[in-house]
Amino acid sequence: MQTFLKPLTGKEEACFLEMLMGEDEEKSKWAQGILIERNLRLVAHIVKKYQQPEVETEDLISIGTVGLIKAVQSFNPKKQSKLGTYAARCIENEILMYFRSRRKVSREVSIYEPVGTDKEGNEINLLDIIEGEQRDFAEVVQLKEDTKKLDLLLDQVLDEREREILLMRYGLRGYKELTQREIGDKLKISRSYISRIEKKSLQKLKTALHTCTI
Repeated sequence: MQTFLKPLTGKEEACFLEMLMGEDEEKSKWAQGILIERNLRLVAHIVKKYQQPEVETEDLISIGTVGLIKAVQSFNPKKQSKLGTYAARCIENEILMYFRSRRKVSREVSIYEPVGTDKEGNEINLLDIIEGEQRDFAEVVQLKEDTKKLDLLLDQVLDEREREILLMRYGLRGYKELTQREIGDKLKISRSYISRIEKKSLQKLKTALHTCTI
């Protein structure tokens, strides 16, 4: 894998971001190039999580770099907290989109290709093998990432009562999974109140997950 330049210091990044957002078009374009070049190491770091035997690492780096370029071009300090955090999400999104489209094309091209026969002599095609058995790699990775984020968000966005109810309701962190009624009996509150807290807590997690910068 190629060698990348060291990341910018916080002070340097702030300086180039100021140029990027400035009115001087020439300086803005120059700053954009520097910010992309000095964040390529982040692309390489993220690519390690998505390496697959059938995909060249350099190809993934190229795809991830597209995500980085989009991140730098669309970054707004007033909306996003840190460029690195925002760029990481854009890079991952670009790589995941690649895997989804790659799988879709693969299925479209060869999904009906004969691969043999069953015990009764009937022809078997790839659809028979893939359907219901092969999971989307991108979806698996995304699920793992969302699970990690949700575990952190349980402590960050929910109060103690909300967190306790969700842990018991869904059997998380070693808790036994309980019904709303069982939780209500345990906490001495009504089932309908448990239901309201559960819905409110899930909505808070959903909102936080979609705007999460972890």
